[in-house]
Amino acid sequence: MRQIVLDTETTGLNPRNGDRVIEIGCVELLNRQLTGNNLHFYINPERDSEEGALAVHGLTTEFLRDKPKFAQIAAEFRDYVGDAEIIIHNAPFDVGFLDAEFKLLGLPPFREHVATVVDSLQMAKEQHPGRRNSLDALCDRYGISNAHRTLHGGLLDAALLAEVYLAMTRGQNSLTMDLNDADGAEDGGIDLASVPLAEIIVLAASEEELGLHETVLNSLDKEVKGICVWRKEPVEAAPAGDPAAV
Repeated sequence: MRQIVLDTETTGLNPRNGDRVIEIGCVELLNRQLTGNNLHFYINPERDSEEGALAVHGLTTEFLRDKPKFAQIAAEFRDYVGDAEIIIHNAPFDVGFLDAEFKLLGLPPFREHVATVVDSLQMAKEQHPGRRNSLDALCDRYGISNAHRTLHGGLLDAALLAEVYLAMTRGQNSLTMDLNDADGAEDGGIDLASVPLAEIIVLAASEEELGLHETVLNSLDKEVKGICVWRKEPVEAAPAGDPAAV
């Protein structure tokens, strides 16, 4: 499976206000392996960056002035991402900007050029509800060094996100299908080979969380005027033939 981890930098926060894409970074994964076949563009947006955005990415108007315009890189970019699964952190933001760039060129929206788009931010929120799920926070959580990241950059952020995504999804592919008869499968049968799972991380509840849990249980006890079901140990069914089962 071919996947592309993608990140953009922009002149501001809203393409509807005329903000443009100024950098695209893409990192290729093939069967969950980094290939080194990456793609990176700096783009002349034909306008200045907003002050807040400039503080984030540091790409000045002077630096971008001699870079190609989006129209000049669009064909190469579309060929590269075509039919791949695209992984983006906070996908609606980047896809919204790419859609705006494509619209200016009379092209269909970004999603029509690729197989699908996966939002790694949404994945992180589902896996770690109630916690910070920025790229920096996820790097810290999964032990991925981002010490060299002083400013945001399309290719750098895409490379970090690729490592984060692999860590987040490690162990999902528990089985692989081998259709090669040379490996011993008879009559075109399918061999299923187990793939080792990653170490399971167990997070114990903190004292504060245990205290909040106890408060909820006490409230339930009051409502039922006794002991709520969540405090009771499950009763195992007696074996067949045991007098206790009668």
